[in-house]
Amino acid sequence: MGNQQTTTDVILIGAGIMSATLGTLLKELAPDWEITVIEKLGSAGEESSNAWNNAGTGHAALCELNYTVEKPDGSIDIKKAINVNEQFQVSKQFWSYLVSRNLIRNPQDFITPLPHMSFVQGHKDVAFLKKRYETMSACPLFQGMEYSEDPARLAEWIPLMMKDRAGSEPIAATKIDAGTDVNFGALTRLLFDHLENHNVEIKYKHKVEDIKRTRDGSWELKARNLGDGSTSRHTAKFVFIGGGGGSLHLLQKSGIPEGKHIGGFPISGLFMVCKNPEIVAEHHAKVYGKAKVGAPPMSVPHLDTRYIEGKKSLLFGPFAGFSPKFLKTGSVFDLITSVKPHNLFTMLAAGVKNVPLTKYLIQQLMLSKEQRMEELREFIPNAKGEDWDMVVAGQRVQVIKDTDAGKGTLQFGTEVVSAADGSIAALLGASPGASTAVSVMLELIRKCFPQHMKAWEPKLTEMIPSYGVSLLQNPELIEQIHASTSQALGLGKPQPAKAERQTVVS
Repeated sequence: MGNQQTTTDVILIGAGIMSATLGTLLKELAPDWEITVIEKLGSAGEESSNAWNNAGTGHAALCELNYTVEKPDGSIDIKKAINVNEQFQVSKQFWSYLVSRNLIRNPQDFITPLPHMSFVQGHKDVAFLKKRYETMSACPLFQGMEYSEDPARLAEWIPLMMKDRAGSEPIAATKIDAGTDVNFGALTRLLFDHLENHNVEIKYKHKVEDIKRTRDGSWELKARNLGDGSTSRHTAKFVFIGGGGGSLHLLQKSGIPEGKHIGGFPISGLFMVCKNPEIVAEHHAKVYGKAKVGAPPMSVPHLDTRYIEGKKSLLFGPFAGFSPKFLKTGSVFDLITSVKPHNLFTMLAAGVKNVPLTKYLIQQLMLSKEQRMEELREFIPNAKGEDWDMVVAGQRVQVIKDTDAGKGTLQFGTEVVSAADGSIAALLGASPGASTAVSVMLELIRKCFPQHMKAWEPKLTEMIPSYGVSLLQNPELIEQIHASTSQALGLGKPQPAKAERQTVVS
């Protein structure tokens, strides 16, 4: 039993949204390549891609205030918002292509139209939101954004949040109807069903224990069958490590120099979920507020309508937690075993630099349910404890690496680390992750398969009409893409581009 050997063209480690996306892209670009997927759990999309392990999915930078920064001169920098939005448009184009070719069906199982809103309180934040609105609504990617400070108008948009709201503090919100809610667990399963129908072998309940280079430059993986304990060896010319928080350990085992001087810091999330259907029915939007001082960018509070297993849900959070595990199903030794001689000083430097973050995490861990309810009441003034339960979300592992900014810099975002020869690549990091999966995997394909790019370009343009083009410079293309993706994905009529911006100020 212990000497089973297979040889394949591509091995994908982890059956989450990233492997699903990369596998589906490669199947379209190189249909004759053999692909094997190795997954520790019993089914696809059960760790970071699971709908209950993340909230706020459908990151198009329409409402997330941490993607827009006020510069010292008072102007608003929206470069990151533009970048994230363009990447989400690429994802929507690829999903539309798959649906229009009947490669996946029933897009309503994974994507639902839903307004995206930003909500702020106090003179300073209202002034910031208004400036942000003026800057963003002038950009063709954010057409259709509305702004209001009028309580009566806000009560139409967010009745649950405006009910029983006291105080004379100014409030404001922006709203854009072109937002969506995406269930990445459901999408991951649809993509793997498609891949299995196209001769991709998926080995569930198999854990990769070692990765090493062979004499001819291929990679040999040793995997353990978690059912019967037997081991098998799998060889491939290209390996993608897409195991979420588990990727760092496997990257370290590969021994590639690019994987050195990189550490990981795990942050777990907690969400409150509403168990009263009458309250769930009253709210219909993703509403993002401003992060507290000292909070990491991933801790922006938001009140989210979600569609999970066909049912409307309401989640609020995230509250940060701490666990030394790198995966929800990981080991309590994950953090300590990720520290190696080559990244020890990187990790120590990060500890010294991130004292405020450590303090914030400790404070979050010590919050009682009533203290969490107080935070929720900033969004829903009359929220009652008995209507809400706590849910433990997935683990996120923030990348720590040495950058120009110095040793041990904590990175917020998604990173691809690949060998110089492109034979192995790993995905590390967290949000906006899944929403930008197609762009992230296209970047990986460009890095790892440069010799094929010329031949693949026509197919890439067929799948993603904006491939290689800046949407920002092509407003007509934006309108075409909005129209075609809305039709293919069943998102209703997109908002027409408005000649004048809508502003309502009391």
